[in-house]
Amino acid sequence: MTQAPTPTADTVRRLVRSLLKNGEGRRGDGPDVRPVAGDDTHRTWWVGTRHVLRLAPDRHAVGRQLRELRLRDLVRPHIGVAVPVSVAQGEWSGRLTYTLDTRLPGGTAEDHDVSAVGEADLAALLAGLREVPLRQAETLGVPRLAPRSLEALRAAAGRAARRLAEADEFDPGRLAQLTPASAAQLTAPAVVLVHHGLTGEHLVVSADGRVRGVLAWTDAVVGDPAEDIAGLATAVGSPAAVRAATLAGYGARPCLRGLWLARCDTVIALAEGLQGRGPAGAPVPVPLAVLRDRLRRTWEAILLERVTELRGED
Repeated sequence: MTQAPTPTADTVRRLVRSLLKNGEGRRGDGPDVRPVAGDDTHRTWWVGTRHVLRLAPDRHAVGRQLRELRLRDLVRPHIGVAVPVSVAQGEWSGRLTYTLDTRLPGGTAEDHDVSAVGEADLAALLAGLREVPLRQAETLGVPRLAPRSLEALRAAAGRAARRLAEADEFDPGRLAQLTPASAAQLTAPAVVLVHHGLTGEHLVVSADGRVRGVLAWTDAVVGDPAEDIAGLATAVGSPAAVRAATLAGYGARPCLRGLWLARCDTVIALAEGLQGRGPAGAPVPVPLAVLRDRLRRTWEAILLERVTELRGED
């Protein structure tokens, strides 16, 4: 496979010069462009103040990008919050594609707290994802993903918690709340379309705490909706995530399953981070401060786990 060139500001500027007809963000030598912070590969660029350019780095990413563009059109009528719109598409190097997207106004969940009305926005998102026709999503190439074993994750989190205890980072006794019997009862509900990447940086949040949009649909799957509840617990805290899921019509079991997926994941991620690894062994670790914040948010106490006895149906 031909190695894609590393994009430069000049490369990007030449690419978008003919796409922006109104001169938005232009300087004397062309549009104002700059790489998005945190993207070491320079595949995502701000273009002026109203657009984002995303460049596919390889053939696999091309397929994911094209699928995402079609999927965004499919979910837009259902979810009650904005998703980016592609205003231009094409090839930037060989057969590698690009999309020039609208930039959704606002910050992220890392910048702004989600308000009570914002929790209703998240509830509309979760409820809308449940309404997306699965046959249409799978026709677009969205894969099915089997639900994770909560018992296996509990065991892995237990080992990670013991390493964190040695570093004085976490009390492993907190995991005792999730017993093997409880894990066995928190089975995955019926499959829905799952965003599968509801991290703080992918939620567009305004200064008043409203959730205005959702980014990054490339990892969407047909699978366990508790994964999105878990993502929200990591992004906005367990109480807000469970309230949003409850407003969306999910019962105690999916909410508690999402809660414990998030808690186990963040314990494992922090233990890996202390060893110099990122999530799933990624070579560039997430900053420890970020991993600690995520763990703190997922372990915020919620009333549901104090009052729920897992017997019979929800």
